[in-house]
Amino acid sequence: MDNEEKHEFSKERFKAVGYDLLAFVRTVVMAIVLGIAVGAYAGAFALLIDFLTGIRNQYSWLLFLLPVGGLAIVGFYHLLKAKDPKGTNLVLQSISSDEVLPIKMTPLITVGTAITHLFGGSAGREGAALQIGGSIGATFGRACRLEKRDVTVMTLCGMSGAFSAMFGTPLTAVIFAIEVISIGIMHYSAIVPCAISSLVAGYMARLIGYHAEAYPVISFPELSLVLGLKVIGFGIVCAALSVVFCILLHRTEHLLKKLLKNPYLRTVVGGALIIGITLLLGTRDYNGAGVPVIMQALNGEAHWYSFLIKMVMTAITLGAFYKGGEIVPTIFVGATFGCVFGPLLGIPASVGAALGICGVFCGVTNCLLASIALCFELFGLSGLPLFLIVAAVSYRLSGYYGLYTGQKIVYSKSRPLFINRNTWK
Repeated sequence: MDNEEKHEFSKERFKAVGYDLLAFVRTVVMAIVLGIAVGAYAGAFALLIDFLTGIRNQYSWLLFLLPVGGLAIVGFYHLLKAKDPKGTNLVLQSISSDEVLPIKMTPLITVGTAITHLFGGSAGREGAALQIGGSIGATFGRACRLEKRDVTVMTLCGMSGAFSAMFGTPLTAVIFAIEVISIGIMHYSAIVPCAISSLVAGYMARLIGYHAEAYPVISFPELSLVLGLKVIGFGIVCAALSVVFCILLHRTEHLLKKLLKNPYLRTVVGGALIIGITLLLGTRDYNGAGVPVIMQALNGEAHWYSFLIKMVMTAITLGAFYKGGEIVPTIFVGATFGCVFGPLLGIPASVGAALGICGVFCGVTNCLLASIALCFELFGLSGLPLFLIVAAVSYRLSGYYGLYTGQKIVYSKSRPLFINRNTWK
């Protein structure tokens, strides 16, 4: 290469660096703007759900209006021509295909989740926030006339921002957003904008007055050979429970749709079932997200049947067209199950509750790293070796089931083999 060719090569390389720097600055600015918007909306949404939950707790008779609320949700969806809503699955599918994620998803899931929580449906809110964040991010990307792959990055930024705002776990928010789409590979190109969006959104949520739940401090025992074997056994059971939970959610929805094809009738029947179960139990612990029960489990107290009831009530709620998330119910199931089952293996109840959250969350989402990060941010560094074991075992043995049928399993969990298939129902 002569001097002239070297000079031209240097100029091209300099231009490439300059273009990359400009693209980086543009991405950072867009991530900040999106983080502000998503954080403000998600924070306000969380405050709204807290407010409605307080009203429901104050006026217990609102539970009896749950079927009426269900009719309102179905009517609102039909009004906006969303007769077959896919929820979080639509967000995941839009990232891996040319399917457009509409902005109307934001008011739909906001109103639907608010009504569900006001009248006592058994569902969470963080999963709804993922849908809201993804919808806002995709719309923002299209409004900026970005290419499809850049719209995908904005969708992931919206998801991570909403997760961070609701949970107060910015690291988990980033990892979860880029891990949940396609299991076996991760979109590392989205890490920087997702991290910025996550941190900004979390700050905005706190700025408008929403603060995520503070989980109790747990004293984790030091890892030993005996304890490690116990945790492996615990992880095996968590994997089995996560499979049962996923099957129950999908089969209940399928059964309700098959038996009650009219969504108006389906939501009335589902609401009536939730009312009947609640009255039969004589407690409102299983209506709404159930955060107080999670806190009790982490403090070492839970009924042996709590996780079973929550699974059934969440499956009925979401299968009967009511709206909300699956993530907090998953945490409820993991915490209450671990609190009860852990002591049977010689694991302290509160430690078992934390490990149950890690294992069941990993099993139903297929997100190994996000599960470890979640428990690390919620409970601190001292339990990290135990979280690593239970998450790894649950991930490996939970098969290809998952909460989200739009999720892709790109590589096999057991072999370095490309399979590229959707999760099982």
